[in-house]
Amino acid sequence: MRQVAIYGKGGIGKSTTTQNTVAGLATLGKKIMIVGCDPKADSTRLILHAKAQDTVMDLVREKGTVEDLELEEVMKVGFRDVRCVESGGPEPGVGCAGRGVITAINFLEENGAYTPDLDFVFYDVLGDVVCGGFAMPIRENKAEEIYIVCSGEMMAMYAANNIAKGVLKYASSGKVRLGGLICNSRKTDREADLIEALAAKLGTQMIHFVPRDNQVQRAELRRMTVIEYSPDHPQAKEYLALAQKIIDNKMLVVPSPLEMDELEALLMEFGIMEAEDESVVGKAETVAG
Repeated sequence: MRQVAIYGKGGIGKSTTTQNTVAGLATLGKKIMIVGCDPKADSTRLILHAKAQDTVMDLVREKGTVEDLELEEVMKVGFRDVRCVESGGPEPGVGCAGRGVITAINFLEENGAYTPDLDFVFYDVLGDVVCGGFAMPIRENKAEEIYIVCSGEMMAMYAANNIAKGVLKYASSGKVRLGGLICNSRKTDREADLIEALAAKLGTQMIHFVPRDNQVQRAELRRMTVIEYSPDHPQAKEYLALAQKIIDNKMLVVPSPLEMDELEALLMEFGIMEAEDESVVGKAETVAG
């Protein structure tokens, strides 16, 4: 069983990318469980064709204790028998959402959810936070294979580099490794070249470039993955290609994160960030009195 965590900047398209990729893996005959690690509980809706499933933390609040939960209450089965669980979290502004991740993973483990027939478990992790509860899939040696969803936008690359630092931190004490960058295209200039260059500097690969296509949104409006909604569409073939690359991937590395000046130099090289004009930097504007 391969345990995979998907990280990336908030809003980069992790949940969409994860579910479409999982649909591809399931179509290729793999047995999979998705564990949504986000209080929004949106990591499984395209697989289940639902707004949001009951989360572990919702049911804990309802019943009073995690010991009163049954696995069948929190695990639902969707497209091509993909098993779906959402950790959930506290009400907004109350407590740490990372506790929901910890509670959910411990509950799944204690109740036999990690069955021998599973080929993959995917953890869809909130935002780019790599501390506390959100690092749980890495810290506890659950997820050993990390993929970072990014794009050619500056903040997405900053986040990817930051996540690589988190992977490096836990790699020394465990088996976690970086499997590659997934470029979820935003159609920025020279985007594929830029992410290839970032991947090379991190010591990893851009495992796949996912082109931007409105078919993804059309499918989402019907609460479906592209592979289910329009299996013959070119975008469905992109996710199938990504799924096959993950199946075949043997390049699992300890990353070499960039220092901030290295990252900024890369961004300037590709024209994402303008080089500062040395003639005016640090000089106060003179105002005639």
